[in-house]
Amino acid sequence: MTAGFELLTEYAVFAGRLADAARAETMPRFRAGQEVSNKAGIWFDPVTDADREAERAVRRMVNAVYPRHGVIGEEFGAEREDAEFRWIIDPVDGTRAYVCGVATWATLIALESRGRPVIGLIDQPFSDERWLGHGGRANYRRRGVESACRTSGVKDLKRARLSTTDPRREAYFTGDEAEAFAAIAARTQVARFSLDAYAYGLLALGEIDLVVESSLKRHDYSALAPVVEGAGGVITGWKGEPLGEDKRGRVLAAASPELHEAALEILRGV
Repeated sequence: MTAGFELLTEYAVFAGRLADAARAETMPRFRAGQEVSNKAGIWFDPVTDADREAERAVRRMVNAVYPRHGVIGEEFGAEREDAEFRWIIDPVDGTRAYVCGVATWATLIALESRGRPVIGLIDQPFSDERWLGHGGRANYRRRGVESACRTSGVKDLKRARLSTTDPRREAYFTGDEAEAFAAIAARTQVARFSLDAYAYGLLALGEIDLVVESSLKRHDYSALAPVVEGAGGVITGWKGEPLGEDKRGRVLAAASPELHEAALEILRGV
């Protein structure tokens, strides 16, 4: 079954309901001194009750309303992974920001059809900002006011505003990747760090022009593509391939095809 416009619209409305359910779990716990656990043994990969309870709330709704749909989440893995429609959930993207009280974290919700993301939602509850991409368009809503998203259209690296989550070697980038990122950063106008998925929302608004990342997982990037592309941007792997084909989780998002190609020229050899 191919998802038609009416069905996608129905699912897009439902994605908003899922984000509302996640908000009900994340907002009361934000800046509330909750306990933090470390998922990783060596480096700091935090998880909180907000992550877990938000994902549980989303899963309950999907299972109740669309029991044949698959659900894949950061905290609790996959259910019905072979389903035609699959909801991809990152309940708190940017948990490090969340536990530090910094409002650049977001809830990410995507719907895939036959493995391709057809709906993407980025939700920042604290600032009441929400981006929704589907059907080749992207909208932005803040405090009840909705508008269409459009990237800046910047074409040249020297005019570009760049973002990555953490530029430090071995944080997310390997040595060669860190050098490639530094080469891009040296050619851009300004670079800002630690924005996580919020950077992609800002790219869709025309505030950020270029995002370069590595070590992302499916729940990190699935929701981003419909938003970035719906706003007129380009998002791929570091060699220009579709998201998900690079097993190293490398993502390049740009405000225009020209800017994307300029960045690819530097990244392709890594």
